[in-house]
Amino acid sequence: MPQDHPTDNPILNAARRELAERAKATAPLCTANDAYNGPARIVSINTSAHKGTRKSPVADGHDTVIEQFGLASDAHAGHWHRQVSFLAAESIQTAQARGLDVHEGDFGENFTTRGINLLSLPLGTQLKLGSEVLVEISQIGKVCHTRCAIYYLAGDCIFPHEGVFGVALKGGEVYAGDDIQVIKLGDGTCSFTPAEALEEIEQARQKGTL
Repeated sequence: MPQDHPTDNPILNAARRELAERAKATAPLCTANDAYNGPARIVSINTSAHKGTRKSPVADGHDTVIEQFGLASDAHAGHWHRQVSFLAAESIQTAQARGLDVHEGDFGENFTTRGINLLSLPLGTQLKLGSEVLVEISQIGKVCHTRCAIYYLAGDCIFPHEGVFGVALKGGEVYAGDDIQVIKLGDGTCSFTPAEALEEIEQARQKGTL
């Protein structure tokens, strides 16, 4: 007849602790809504010479945004709907709390922001960066078709959930430390975003993978 295991069994307790730690490690990365405290500004401008790689903060904290193209020195720029990308410093802090050694640009974002929850803004919202640049939000989130090293280290990657993309409506000079202003609140649509891109995002959300 099987014997009951004692409730205070050191081996069982260790197994429970291990399972609890695994559950924490695989929980989706998600930044709390109250993490964003103004003022809204750019804390880092990041670029890379090749797509799909980590970006590095520009040396002098300054770059040029080209209208309908993106950042002049970034490989991610181009004539499409994801010309520039944003990720909040608060999102990076969420990943750091998971134990990851990550910093501005490591997730591939062009602009690391602070003090503004871009995820709460609908598509079509227009943002003024500094005194010249105007960007329209064209996509929120991103479906990653291959898993990155960050995903395998943390059990998830925050950029697909919390990365935001935009189209450069007006170019100009942009600097780390520049203010971010919401010029126009969108209606949830963006004329620059292909229907298939929106459909891919929606399907991923319905499946719970985004």
